[in-house]
Amino acid sequence: MNEFRYEVIIYWDKVDCIFVAEVPELHGCMAHGETKSLAVQNAEQAIELWIETAKEDGIAIPEPRGRLLYA
Repeated sequence: MNEFRYEVIIYWDKVDCIFVAEVPELHGCMAHGETKSLAVQNAEQAIELWIETAKEDGIAIPEPRGRLLYA
């Protein structure tokens, strides 16, 4: 798997009792897991799939900006 440098924000969802990992630079890209590390692993897969789909659909892929100003 490629290493992507997109910011991933992780938080606990107390309703579903899972960790959620959001990738704010890739609209709609998120994943979850029972542990933080599993949420991050799943987010890495989601990023890869997001980028593959964007390429297939001709959607521009944003360059990773690192730490976001509003985070």
